[in-house]
Amino acid sequence: MEKINVFALGGLDECGKNMYIIEVGDDIYVVEAGSKYPDKTSPGVDVIIPNYDYLLENKDRIRGVLISHGHLDQLGALAYIYKNHQLDAPIYATSVTIAFIKRHAKDVGIQNDYHFIEVNNEHDYFKIGSHMVKFFQTAHMIAGSYGFALETEQGSIVYTSEFIVEYNNHPKYRLDMNEIARISEKDVLLLMCESRYADRPGYTSPSHRLTPLVQKDFSDAKGRIFFALYDSNLYGLNEVVKLSLDANKKMLFYGKQSQEILETLNSVGELMIPKNNLFTMDDLFRVREQDIVIIILGDRDTLYRQVELLAIGESEDKKLVITPSDTFIVAAPPQIGTEVYAVNAIDEVYKTGAKVINITKKKISSMHAQEEDIKTMLSLLRPKYYMPVIGEFRHILANAKVAVATNQGYSHLNTFVLDNGMVLTFENKKVLPITKSIPTGDLLVDGSGVGDVGDVVLTDRQKLADDGVICMALTVSLKEKRVIAGPDVQMRGFVLVKDSEALLHDLADAFVETVEEQMNVPGGTIELAKQLTLEKATRMVRKSTGKDPMILPLVVEIE
Repeated sequence: MEKINVFALGGLDECGKNMYIIEVGDDIYVVEAGSKYPDKTSPGVDVIIPNYDYLLENKDRIRGVLISHGHLDQLGALAYIYKNHQLDAPIYATSVTIAFIKRHAKDVGIQNDYHFIEVNNEHDYFKIGSHMVKFFQTAHMIAGSYGFALETEQGSIVYTSEFIVEYNNHPKYRLDMNEIARISEKDVLLLMCESRYADRPGYTSPSHRLTPLVQKDFSDAKGRIFFALYDSNLYGLNEVVKLSLDANKKMLFYGKQSQEILETLNSVGELMIPKNNLFTMDDLFRVREQDIVIIILGDRDTLYRQVELLAIGESEDKKLVITPSDTFIVAAPPQIGTEVYAVNAIDEVYKTGAKVINITKKKISSMHAQEEDIKTMLSLLRPKYYMPVIGEFRHILANAKVAVATNQGYSHLNTFVLDNGMVLTFENKKVLPITKSIPTGDLLVDGSGVGDVGDVVLTDRQKLADDGVICMALTVSLKEKRVIAGPDVQMRGFVLVKDSEALLHDLADAFVETVEEQMNVPGGTIELAKQLTLEKATRMVRKSTGKDPMILPLVVEIE
C-alpha cells in the first residue's frame, strides 16, 4: 500500500494561515492556502502567509490545490505562491470561491494565470493525480463551501473545512448529510475536522441567524435602516437582502468595498437582486426614507472606520448623514485586534441620535462547528483516526477532548493534537510514530514584498513606535580631517526638545568628538565612527531617559 503523510504548513495553533498537505505515494494534495492578519508585534506588516518552500521544492509532485471556500484564511496566500509562475498546479474550487480568488489577486495587485477546475458541490467526483476525490457541500458563512474525501488504498481521508450542521435553511448554506453518509459507507482512515468553536457546547445552529435578532426592529423602523456587516459574512448578507426584498425596500450598497462584493457575487449568479430594489447615491433623495436599506460591508477595522467616518460626517460622500430617525444595526461583533475601532465607531453612531442595535458575540455565533456539530460529523463518518485542524491550541485540544468524550473509541492512540510541521504517517492502515518534521514558519507580506521583512526590521519598527527616533547629522572634510558643518540633532516621537536641551548638547558633543577622533587615528574610518557614536548615544539616552529610541548617525563626506 502507498505510504500516506499528513501535516500542516499553517493553521495549527493559530487562527488563519491554513495550509494542509496530504501526500499519497508520489501525489501531493495542497489543502487551503490561507493568510492571517498580523498582531501588534508585527507593525507595518499587511498579512502573514505560510512558508511555502516545501511546495516549491516538490512542485512537480503537486496534483492539485483544493480551496474549500472564499475566505482569506483559506485563499489569502494563493496570489503570492503563484506569483511569477512559482506554482502552476490546478486549483479546485467552486465558482464563488474562484470569483473571490480573482478578486483578492486584483486587490493585492498580482495578476496570475491560474488554472481553475470548477467544483460543483453537488456530488462532484474528480480524479486528481492517481486518486479520486469526492466533494460535498458544507454550511458556512459563504456560499460555495465544500469538504472532500480523498480515496486511498488505506481508506478515505476526509477534510471538513469550516462547517455547521444546517439543513433547514437556504439551499446554498446546507450541510450535505446524505453525501457524507455515502462517504461513510467506505472505510474512513482519517478525519480532519475544524476546531474554532470546539470549546462551545451544543450546536451552532440556530444561534448563527441574524434575522430573529433584527426582524422586529426592521419592521418597526420608521426611517432608513443601516446594516454594518463583515464582508466575509455572506450568509448574514443574504438574510439582510431577503428581509429587504420581503418588505419591498430598496438597497444601497455603500462604499467601494460593498459595491465590489455585490459585483463579485452577481458575476457568479449569487445574490441576484432585482434592479427595482437597488439604487445608488445619486438617487438617495429620490427614495422615501422608510423604503431605504443601506448596507455597509468591510473587513475587520476597515468596516468600523467606514462606520465612524459616516457617523462623524467625514465620509467621502457628504450626502449621506445619519439622523435620529434612522435605525443603525451593527451585525459585526469585534474580532481580535478590532475591539478599539469597534467601540469608537459604535459610540459615534450613538452620538448621532439614531436607534442603535449592536449584535454582540453573546447574541450571535459565527458559523463554525461547536461540540455537537463535531460529534455529528464523527458519528456519521466513524474515522479510524482523528486530527483536529483549524484553530489555536486550546481549540484543537478542546476538539480532541470532544472526540474522546463520544465513547466511540477515540483516545491519545488515535486522536492527534499536532503542531505545524509534525508529520502523521500511515502504512497498512496503521499510524507510525511521529519522527519526521517539515520546516514551517511565517512569511511576512509588506506591500508587494514577501518575506522581505525580518526580525531586525520589526524590532526597528517597534522601537520607532515605542520610543521614537533621534537623527544626528554632520559634514566632514576628508582633506582637512575635521567637522565643517553641524552637528544637527533632531528628535521625533521621543521627548520634547525643551525638556532635553542638555541631552541634545551632550549627544552633539559626543558625535563630533567621536568622528574627529576616528578621522585622525590610524585605521579610523567614518563607518567605525558612526558605529561608536551609535553605541555612545544609546548608553547616554538610556541613562538619561530610560528609553531606547532608534538612533541614526549620518556623516556627509566632502573631499
